[in-house]
Amino acid sequence: MISMLLTEMLTEMGHTVCASVATHDDAVLQAAKLKPDLMIVDAGLRGGSGIDAMTKILAISFVPHLFMSGNIAKVRLQRPTAIMLEKPFNELALTQALQRALRTQLHS
Repeated sequence: MISMLLTEMLTEMGHTVCASVATHDDAVLQAAKLKPDLMIVDAGLRGGSGIDAMTKILAISFVPHLFMSGNIAKVRLQRPTAIMLEKPFNELALTQALQRALRTQLHS
């Protein structure tokens, strides 16, 4: 349900969503296949974690990203400098997180 709402929000904001996946393995596979400009990764993907999936993805190439979680404190323990979006969030918080994530591309 959150994925559908997020996809709708992003589309209304003018972004193109190239994939929405629920598992660790699918996140890694689709990132390699589609080479997205940005990833919004739920920290709690099935079959692993979004954090572990991003570790694998980043080992191949840098992709601007942010983590979405209902418990950002847990994510912060593993990735203290990561860009985070805490659930629930509004469009302004999403926009600000996207902007911060895209700015990391300039520094990579």
